[in-house]
Amino acid sequence: MSPTTETLTAERILEATEEVLRRHGPAKATVVDVARALGVSHGSVYRHFRTKAALREAVTQRWLDRASGRLAGIAARDSDPEARLRDWLSALFEAKRHKAGDDPELFATFSVLTEENSRVVDQHIADLLAQLTEILRDGAARGVFTTAHDPAVTARAVFDATGRFHDPYYAGEWGRPGIQAEFDAVVDLLLRGLRAAGPSQL
Repeated sequence: MSPTTETLTAERILEATEEVLRRHGPAKATVVDVARALGVSHGSVYRHFRTKAALREAVTQRWLDRASGRLAGIAARDSDPEARLRDWLSALFEAKRHKAGDDPELFATFSVLTEENSRVVDQHIADLLAQLTEILRDGAARGVFTTAHDPAVTARAVFDATGRFHDPYYAGEWGRPGIQAEFDAVVDLLLRGLRAAGPSQL
């Protein structure tokens, strides 16, 4: 089936947009390029996404959401909260590291797009923080974690403390020898603090 005879869906448009962005970069990629890649008129693309900005926002959302599904699955497990927290932080680091290492051109492109689409990024971070909060709240309920703060406050602290391993600003460091050991050391420190800290210590 040729591109022009396939049903044009939002998902197909987003796939084509990602490929166009990979090829041309965010500064030069246009809706006309996306339409050409699909073999349709640019008006057909605009019927799904009313503006170029809406299309770029949607493709950014799709890119950010790829890791969220796996992370949500880890957060929802009925298992030891400490192991779950370690697995969640490891999965986040691994997802970001793979994105940066496997397709550096596209990673650089989306780093630009995320700056354009702060609302989408803010929602993505809110979703991640909600998952972390779920793990920490469960850990407190089971007596595994002790914290004087609301779990949401602690979740933000854990997220910020591990920023070097998921914030794109630090992507240049993620391929360095020893980075995994450095990540493990930070996670070990956080887990010790969550286990040992009492109300008078936090």
